[in-house]
Amino acid sequence: MSRIVVKVGTSTLTYTGGRLNIRHVEKLIKVLSDLRNAGNELIFVSSGAIAMGVGKLGLEKKPTDMPGKQAAAAVGQCELMYTYDKMFGEYNHTVGQILLTGEDLEEEARAKNFQNTLFRLLELGAIPVLNENDTMETAEITSIGDNDTLAAIVSVHAKADLLILLSDIDGLYTADPHKDPNASIIHEVYEITPGIEALAGGAGTERGTGGMATKINAAKICTSHGIDMVIANGANPEILYDIMEGKPAGTHFIARKEHA
Repeated sequence: MSRIVVKVGTSTLTYTGGRLNIRHVEKLIKVLSDLRNAGNELIFVSSGAIAMGVGKLGLEKKPTDMPGKQAAAAVGQCELMYTYDKMFGEYNHTVGQILLTGEDLEEEARAKNFQNTLFRLLELGAIPVLNENDTMETAEITSIGDNDTLAAIVSVHAKADLLILLSDIDGLYTADPHKDPNASIIHEVYEITPGIEALAGGAGTERGTGGMATKINAAKICTSHGIDMVIANGANPEILYDIMEGKPAGTHFIARKEHA
């Protein structure tokens, strides 16, 4: 049994138009439900509210103005939770929504309230589904910065054993695989050196806000608190089985266990 946090990126959940990628999401929920059935405690951090709102509202592209982003997030968050409630419910699992702002995790009393809610949901056998409260946050539509960082901070508060970031990339490479045919994936990272940080590129896709740089930052947060982290491609959700079984999958950042 483990307490695991799984974060899924917008590009894994949706098509380019913002509509739900039903095939991917159904497979993902099935695997997550199976991991929960195996006795693992599961915390699910989900991006995608703004992108799904864009699709639901029939917009041609993601709004550039803040009220437009917030409106899309409000609509999209409803769509996300409806989808998760329905799909997890098909496997007899109950979900509970927690929307967070940076202040919720930074201010001691509010952070304690968050922890109390999170731990009680886990005790009750529910699956907490977390996202940043994009309708309230206006700093980059996030004071935290991105859901990779959010997932890492949540992992620390949750005293998790493992954080898994599912994205549209296979992991950390020795060079940009789109530009260098000789680039190879790095399966294990024992220390986040300046050289490792230099391998991180810029922003992610237009639909998302993350990129490899945010994932490396998340790894720094996790490993410094004794939590392992894995970056893997969410296109095939069954990769989660390989990760849980300790097989080579994606890039595994090994925690400094003396800080656990």
